[in-house]
Amino acid sequence: MKSPFYFITKPVTNKRYDNTKKIGGVDLIVSSSDEDHRFSNRFAEVIETPLGYSGLISPGDILVVHHNVFKFYNDMKGRQRSGKSYFRDGIFLIEPDQFFMYKRGDEYYSYDRYCFVKPSPVRKSYIENTAKYEPLIGTMFLPNEYLLSVGINKGDSVCYTPGSEYEFRVDDELLYRVFDHQITVKL
Repeated sequence: MKSPFYFITKPVTNKRYDNTKKIGGVDLIVSSSDEDHRFSNRFAEVIETPLGYSGLISPGDILVVHHNVFKFYNDMKGRQRSGKSYFRDGIFLIEPDQFFMYKRGDEYYSYDRYCFVKPSPVRKSYIENTAKYEPLIGTMFLPNEYLLSVGINKGDSVCYTPGSEYEFRVDDELLYRVFDHQITVKL
């Protein structure tokens, strides 16, 4: 089965939500809310690529997807429904603008206009700062092809525009998804 336009996928853990944490050998539910975007599953395994697709993504790769791909929602009458990506039997159809990076083996790759920045911890200062991370400054974790072509590489300190950060947890690391045009300065 192939789709003309969509990637055919399934959730990596066969679960729509990633809301359990193993503590002391016991699975603890950390959120029971269907609305909490922080605990929706963000990883999809590619079953098939679209017809005529000639990109680098292939079956078996893992896509890092938008938080709404696997979520349930309630309709106007309060009935639980699947989102527009759901096809049937745990299979989801994902559009190219619904994922931001992919993983092949142990290596991650950015997709399209997206890059990933690791937030920088707050620097010591004479002025007390209660923030956990330095605002608008981070370390380039995963540049895309365009950023590499202009000299921004993995590990470079960069600045990005206000409001452009979109949080992801990848391998227990906090990353911000940022469009490449929102990277403003290489420090």
